[in-house]
Amino acid sequence: MTETVHVALPGREYDIFIGQGLVAQAPDLIAPLMHRPKLAIVTDDNVAPLHLDALQSALKSAGIASDALVLSAGEGTKSWPYLIRTVEWLLDQKVERRDMVVALGGGVIGDLVGFAAAILRRGVRFVQMPTTLLAQVDSSVGGKTGINAPQGKNLVGAFHQPSMVLADVDLLGTLRPRDFLAGYGEVVKYGLLGDAAFFDWLEQHAPAMAAGDMEARIAAVKRSCQMKADIVLRDETEQGDRALLNLGHTFGHALEAATGFGDRLLHGEGVAIGCALALELSARLGLSSQEDPSRLRAHLDQMGMMKDLAEIPGDLPSAAGLLDLMGQDKKVIDGQLRFILTRGIGNSFVSSDVPKAAVLDLLTDALRARHAM
Repeated sequence: MTETVHVALPGREYDIFIGQGLVAQAPDLIAPLMHRPKLAIVTDDNVAPLHLDALQSALKSAGIASDALVLSAGEGTKSWPYLIRTVEWLLDQKVERRDMVVALGGGVIGDLVGFAAAILRRGVRFVQMPTTLLAQVDSSVGGKTGINAPQGKNLVGAFHQPSMVLADVDLLGTLRPRDFLAGYGEVVKYGLLGDAAFFDWLEQHAPAMAAGDMEARIAAVKRSCQMKADIVLRDETEQGDRALLNLGHTFGHALEAATGFGDRLLHGEGVAIGCALALELSARLGLSSQEDPSRLRAHLDQMGMMKDLAEIPGDLPSAAGLLDLMGQDKKVIDGQLRFILTRGIGNSFVSSDVPKAAVLDLLTDALRARHAM
């Protein structure tokens, strides 16, 4: 069973294919977009041993030549040195403007390769083949590409839509359980921000999805992609509604920065904790019920996920230090932090007038609970 989500951006339309066995079907799906039978693939050294041979064998059987660049895995690859290396390798491969580049990997590879494609010859086409749950439901869709800078995450980049997304849920079977659950942090975000019925569905079906239920995985990836596609159609370059997709991210990115963007706290884990904090802040401001953050934390607990600052290993900065890290966020406008708040599960909105004192109190209480453990 293969599901399709169509992203109907005028002049930049593309399809997201979601299902099993899509690596084997990749030549048939990509071929109609190609001007000559040659692809350049960029992947990383975690993904390559698992999936690169299968992809290249399928391409070769269909008469499509391919070369591959294998980069180091990890967030550190979303950086200037690796961007330069990728662009220069693509130039060495004589990639032309009408050629296609394939990003085979998680969010790091997708973001890096998408940005390289955006700036190569002022824009070449690329296909996202996301290999993680987080990338399948979020980073591979919508055209946000980029790298990190010493000053913060995703501060250098471009909007450059893919020509196709192939989300093969079979690939999720090779993920560590922790990586799968980190990706689930982005899935649960969609229910919280705009679809209470989807959150209800996740409470019922997410444990089976985590345990390997393929139908549930396809359904969850499809609904997440559809929600993101709908928002991107309304606001491709994040002038308004698209900011809703950052629910949990203002807190989450600060926590990632505080933990060194490493294995202490994965992106999706930061998002999950950030969503819990955003719902708590909304309740404290009288916008939503106090039951909402409790319900989310109970669900994250049911899934075996982090839900509080207390669960992050190692030291954390003070509340003031975390607030300072939030000031580097891309969503800051005129020096004013923007938070995604909720008026209840499934009903989120963007706010630029959250009192800093309220955020500081929330973080202070969360850190106090951490130290009390």
